[in-house]
Amino acid sequence: MTVHFVGAGPGAADLLTLRAAAMLREADVVVYAGTYLDAEVLSHCREGVRLVDTQDLDLDRITAELVGAHEAGLDVVRLCSGDPSLYSAVHEQGRRLDAHGVPWDVTPGVPAYAAAAATVAAELTVPELVQSVVLTRTQARSTVMPDGESLAAFAATGATLCLHLAITRTRVLAAELAEHHGADCPVVVVANASRPDQLVLRGTLADIADQVEAAGLRQAAVILVGRALAEDVRAGESYLYAPTRDRSLKSPRP
Repeated sequence: MTVHFVGAGPGAADLLTLRAAAMLREADVVVYAGTYLDAEVLSHCREGVRLVDTQDLDLDRITAELVGAHEAGLDVVRLCSGDPSLYSAVHEQGRRLDAHGVPWDVTPGVPAYAAAAATVAAELTVPELVQSVVLTRTQARSTVMPDGESLAAFAATGATLCLHLAITRTRVLAAELAEHHGADCPVVVVANASRPDQLVLRGTLADIADQVEAAGLRQAAVILVGRALAEDVRAGESYLYAPTRDRSLKSPRP
């Protein structure tokens, strides 16, 4: 049997893809990250499914669950919060499954940063203002960041920053980013994006840490930083839809 790594989306049960929901309905075993998923997500599972919450398991124990289900001939879904391409440990788990000769595949999900941006109706790439997005995190009690991937280096580009796993270091990162973006740079923090207990904080690099600490946020939050997040942002418009664009030249259909 194949182990399916499936993106559960940002939390809401109706933000799974159709493919993800179908896989959950067919699974015999679902190994999921209980810390970040709303219980309603598991309502897509069929009756009698074996549920394994990984929040208290290390990687070896998670691997044992996946390999054991495979060896028993059971259909298993490894449910990842958000999208598996970001901070999901798919690389490590896949490497271990390869060593055991267990086939696996990946189904994408709605990433948390996209849900956070949608919550405040923000486009992270505004024409003539910012056209790049950096997805990154900060380091506290976590894996060491590679050389060269400092917040200062990313901030210097002027790109919109989407910070994961960083909420407990909001004050430190805000001070660092203010040196490059300015203390008045807009910031949006979304905790538990798309879930019933969702919380949105809007501010600037000067005051967002006070808001985060007052709200007592400790996990499951995305921090968005950049000029594109201003509520009254004004910039250029996309050339793609400009009335002056020559639309007579079209790519031939295959």
